[in-house]
Amino acid sequence: MQMRRVVVTGLGALTPIGNTVSEYWNGLITGISGAAPITRFDASRFRTRFAAELKGFDPEQHFDRKEARKMDPFAQYAMVACEEAMRDSGLMGAPFDANRVGVVWGSGIGGIFTFFEEVKSYIEGDGTPRFNPFFIPKMIGDIAPGYISIRYGLRGPNYTTVSACASANNALIDSMNLIRMGKADVMVTGGSEAAVNQAGVGGFNAMKALSERNDSPATASRPFDLDRDGFVLGEGGAALILEALDHALQRGARIYAELAGCGLSADANHITAPHPEGLGATLVMRAALADAGLSTGDIDYINVHGTSTPLGDVSEVKAIQTVFGEDAYRMSISSTKSMTGHLLGAAGAVEAVAAILAIQSETVPPTINHFTDDPELDTRLDLTFNQVRKRPIRAALSNTFGFGGHNTSVIFRRYEG
Repeated sequence: MQMRRVVVTGLGALTPIGNTVSEYWNGLITGISGAAPITRFDASRFRTRFAAELKGFDPEQHFDRKEARKMDPFAQYAMVACEEAMRDSGLMGAPFDANRVGVVWGSGIGGIFTFFEEVKSYIEGDGTPRFNPFFIPKMIGDIAPGYISIRYGLRGPNYTTVSACASANNALIDSMNLIRMGKADVMVTGGSEAAVNQAGVGGFNAMKALSERNDSPATASRPFDLDRDGFVLGEGGAALILEALDHALQRGARIYAELAGCGLSADANHITAPHPEGLGATLVMRAALADAGLSTGDIDYINVHGTSTPLGDVSEVKAIQTVFGEDAYRMSISSTKSMTGHLLGAAGAVEAVAAILAIQSETVPPTINHFTDDPELDTRLDLTFNQVRKRPIRAALSNTFGFGGHNTSVIFRRYEG
């Protein structure tokens, strides 16, 4: 079977450092931090009192009030990102076979905002069950691709992937494979998350996963720094339009990049901690290279998972050095989570957009907030600390790893025909 080539023809983003793709990219290359004190609720009694929230997002600018009330924020974010991506792709209003266009969306937690508010309302009430009739549809993780398909009349494959922080990458991978195998011509894919609430912050605080640098939120996400103390919770989403190359060429679509390959693996080690030697990360990057038909020397940039946790950052760097050997010192590596925070199940989509735009602009976004070298990390590596790096980028690899030991890698390369 001859597998179809898959290209990216549309992008959309809604992030803590920009509510459109152009705003997001500008935030990345100027090194803006999206972290600030929490405004969504009174966090004064929480150990972590800051997050990377969306700025200036008003759902009523995108939906009428009645429609907005039927949707959890994670689904709203999905719809907004998808609208930008659909317009960007040229598919909005254009003729296409809706039976051959599908949606696979990623979300690690889904409607946690709705779940918390509904249960809280019940517990604080008189015991009479007065639940919102939209409680269940708002909460379930698969509602986002459902809404997207309804909005655009898309009748192809439709579902949600859930693999914690690897969810959006899994959505990209499934979408790519559906096109490769001829099950669809176009896939709308990506991920969204809206977990900045009492349950989200409290739950991650209980795990001691979040930074507690309340005196300096903007510098709290510091991947690879000696004094990193956990990740910064973020929210938002991103969308990509994936398309069979022949289909894209036939309609004269603009092509951002080719999605060349993917990898999947499991740590089989611990429910939350990474394998100390990065075994699963090693396996997944090797699998992605093999799937793309590329060598280690072909990769010029890695957008790492790089969450700013003491164990995870070291484990991932060890894996990169194992896989890439001497080529690890030639490439650029950065963690855009230093700016966006960690968008959980949406991270893979948001970071895929960064990797694609890095290829397009030949610019590596920085890893900001680096102050002190970690002696466990090889200083010969180019971790792109604090400043952008201008360089040719033929191919970029993007890693996301999720609780439960779920590992995913995707590779984008410059489209050259």
